[in-house]
Amino acid sequence: MLRPDIIDLREFYANPLGRAVRRLLRPKLRAFWPNVQGMTVLGLGYATPYLRIFEGEAERVIAAMPGPQGVVRWPRGLPGRVMLVDEDDLPLPDASVDRLLLMHALENSENVRALLREVWRVLTPQGRLLAVVPNRRGLWAHIEATPFGQGHPYTPPQLTRLMRDAMFSPTQSQAALWLPPSDRAFVIRAVNAWEKTGEILWNRFSGVLLVEAEKQVYAGVPARAVKAKQRAFVLNPSPSARLGTQRDGSGPAPA
Repeated sequence: MLRPDIIDLREFYANPLGRAVRRLLRPKLRAFWPNVQGMTVLGLGYATPYLRIFEGEAERVIAAMPGPQGVVRWPRGLPGRVMLVDEDDLPLPDASVDRLLLMHALENSENVRALLREVWRVLTPQGRLLAVVPNRRGLWAHIEATPFGQGHPYTPPQLTRLMRDAMFSPTQSQAALWLPPSDRAFVIRAVNAWEKTGEILWNRFSGVLLVEAEKQVYAGVPARAVKAKQRAFVLNPSPSARLGTQRDGSGPAPA
């Protein structure tokens, strides 16, 4: 599966359409987790445009980016808190994360079950994940010019079934992003109107689905394959890096 490149992701969130998407989704994410006081919050995939909403309250906010995607430094102007990881072998202890945000991750994973198995492992017994994925019925999933048009989109029943099969109990869900995937000025200016109208008239055709799920402790510990390879991760990377490759880090980075 061809996943979005780190440079494409960064450039999307630096342009007007990406900034509009970020403004729309941040309040919805925060509504799922209104209180993260003293918690460890992990963003897996490309979640850095959204993690700042938890800073100043959570005890620790960190980001993990899959090796095939690549990594950029985050946060800007501060000590790095981003890791370059194998998504099915996270360099974190068991039960060490309270809240885990999957953004541009689930739909691009080469092994969804292995990814969710690792998410289950690193979450605390009361831990919760929040997955943001393209809606198969929505327009965004069919426009390849944006990150939400990459990978495998889902319908709500598919996403719920996937969570339950991975020993998570879905707790709440929401649709979002009726804004057309266009960077035309008149579209961006009317972003709030698009969202309000879409939620009323075209609810099933949202651009993304947001599903929160709680770890099922009573389900038992999932089997985990033993790996001989060494974990690779970067806590304080150069402005832009890939496994075995260095990239030019010039250009704007998302806040």
